[in-house]
Amino acid sequence: MISRGDLVGQFHDHGLLDEILLSVAPVTLGSGAPLLPRRITSPSLKLVDVQKHGDVFAELTHEIQ
Repeated sequence: MISRGDLVGQFHDHGLLDEILLSVAPVTLGSGAPLLPRRITSPSLKLVDVQKHGDVFAELTHEIQ
């Protein structure tokens, strides 16, 4: 089974990724897995938008440079 994070990495490897939309909610965890199993370092990510949803949720939009 392919994780969502790994699927994002595969799209990035083939140059098919132009933005990442990330929803964030606060939660306290003792430990956990990284959001993306691979680092996207080249090309870099640029934060282009942040939207608040309700009192605690946020959506971050990153463009691939």
